[in-house]
Amino acid sequence: MIPPLVRRGLFLAPLLWLAGCNTVVLNPSGDIAAQQADLVVISTLLMLLIIVPVMFLICLFAWRYRKSNTSAKYEPNWDHSTKLELLIWGAPLLIIIVLGAITWIYTHLLDPYRPLSRIDHERPLAAHVKPMEIQVVALDWKWMFIYPEQGIATVNELYTPIDVPVRFKLTSTTVMNAFYIPALAGMIYTMPSMQTELNAVMNKVGVYDGFSANYSGAGFSQMRFKYHGVTQADFDAWVAKAKASGGGELNRAEFIALDKPTIKHPIMHFASVEQGLFDRVVNRCVADGAVCMNEQMHSDSKRVKAAAVAKQLEAEVCETDVATAAVAAPTIRKE
Repeated sequence: MIPPLVRRGLFLAPLLWLAGCNTVVLNPSGDIAAQQADLVVISTLLMLLIIVPVMFLICLFAWRYRKSNTSAKYEPNWDHSTKLELLIWGAPLLIIIVLGAITWIYTHLLDPYRPLSRIDHERPLAAHVKPMEIQVVALDWKWMFIYPEQGIATVNELYTPIDVPVRFKLTSTTVMNAFYIPALAGMIYTMPSMQTELNAVMNKVGVYDGFSANYSGAGFSQMRFKYHGVTQADFDAWVAKAKASGGGELNRAEFIALDKPTIKHPIMHFASVEQGLFDRVVNRCVADGAVCMNEQMHSDSKRVKAAAVAKQLEAEVCETDVATAAVAAPTIRKE
C-alpha cells in the first residue's frame, strides 16, 4: 500500500521532467525571436487575469456552498446581479480588446517580410546598413544555404555574423517545409515554385539548432542543421575556409545530384556557386532544356494580351461592317 503522501507526490513527478526542458523559445538570442517571446508572455499574463480568478472562485464557491455548510446563504430564486454581469462580461471584453490590439501591432511589427528597423531594443539599425542575403533551399531531406554575396554554398550548416541583419530568401524543390531556428526567429514556410522571405538578426555568439518544423516524409526527423552565430572576424575566416575547402562549384548538375532524397546528409561546402542558380530553382528550370516558369508565364501573358487585342480589332471591324451596311441599305432599296 502506497502511503498517501507518496501518492500525492507521484502526481508532481512529471514536473521534474520540465526541469530539463530547453526554454529557448522564451529565452532566445535573436531580437525577432525575443520580441515574439515577449508577445507570448504578455498574452499569457493577460489571459491569466481571467483564468486565475475563475479557478480561485470555483474552489471558493465549491467550499463555501458545500452541502455540509449550513451557514451559507441559500437563495434558490436568485437570478440576476448587474454588478456581477458587468464584472463577468466587462473584464473579459477589456482583456480581449487589449489582447487584440497588442496582437495586431506585433503581427505587423514582426512581419517576416518587413525589413528590420533595429539590431536590438537598445540599438536602432542605421539607414545605410544593407542586410546580408542568404538563399535557402529545402531539399529531401536536407537544407542548402547559398551565400550570393560571398559566392559560396553549404549543405546542413549555416553561419551568420552577430548584430548583422540577414534577409533569408527561401524556397523548396518538392513539398512544403518549414524553416525554423527557435533562437533566431519564428518559422517560415518554404514552398516549391514560390519564394518566401524572413528578416532576422542574431545578437549572441553561439551554436543553435535549426530544423524543419513541417512533416515532409521519411527523413523529416533528421532534417536538422547547426546554426552558428559568430563574430564578423570568425565569419570572414569561415568564408575563406569554405572557399579553400576544394568543394568545387555548386552548378546545375551538382544541384540535380543533391536533389535526390537522402537522410542524415553530411555537411558540405562549395567554393563557388553558378550565377542565378537560386532563381532557376524557384522557377523549376535547373535541368537543361527546361523552360523557366517566369519565362513561360511572361510568354502566356503576351499571348493572352495579343489574343485580347485581336478580338477587340475583330469586334471593331464587325461594328464598322454593320454600320456601313446600315448606311448603304436605303440606297440599295431605292435602286
